[in-house]
Amino acid sequence: MGLHSALEDRFAHLVLFDTETTGIEPKNNHIIELGGVRVSGGAENGSCNTLIRLEPGRTLPPFITDLTGITQEDLARDGAAPEAAAAEFCGLLDQEDTLLVAYNAQFDLNFLYYFLRRTGHDACLQRLKFLDALTVYRDRRDYPHKLKDAIAAYRLEDRAVNSHRAVDDARAMMELLWAMAEEKDDLLSYVNLFGYNPRYGISGQRISSVTYLPQDYQRGEPLYAGR
Repeated sequence: MGLHSALEDRFAHLVLFDTETTGIEPKNNHIIELGGVRVSGGAENGSCNTLIRLEPGRTLPPFITDLTGITQEDLARDGAAPEAAAAEFCGLLDQEDTLLVAYNAQFDLNFLYYFLRRTGHDACLQRLKFLDALTVYRDRRDYPHKLKDAIAAYRLEDRAVNSHRAVDDARAMMELLWAMAEEKDDLLSYVNLFGYNPRYGISGQRISSVTYLPQDYQRGEPLYAGR
């Protein structure tokens, strides 16, 4: 099943990705798992899911293990070197006309940028456009807005699992994106448009190609109407 929407007509490739991290500060915390799926012509045609070794002397907070099931031992035993993980992920982005999609993309893109910059691979982000599935979902449904809430709202439990493991959540996003496109074919209007809670402002570093607009919990007209 594909999107069958203006979004898929516009972009030859979609890469949906997710990260698991050691915390919430992109400059100081690190990605420990990076997963992504590439969709072309309505079908998955590439993926990566990589545990990433911690730098020497760093430890994994216990609450991250509780959330994800990933342990310090898993990273030491199975984790890839950051440079190798970065190169593998950028391999998903090596096609022209690619849209990069995440749920709460401001968070994941900030982490991805710092990770790729540290490893010398940040150039692979320069030509891309971005879509935040959370921004779309906030326009579609009332609070709460976690990925698991979106899965439940669209009755995707039989096809999507919010496991807090990166590639699982990327595939769950793929199912959610298709469901939202089927409901209303306006996803193309959200490309490079991120909503933020006006009470808290924009978290992390602004992305120069993205337009940011305040997005209240009280739904009204679509966010792109105020662009």
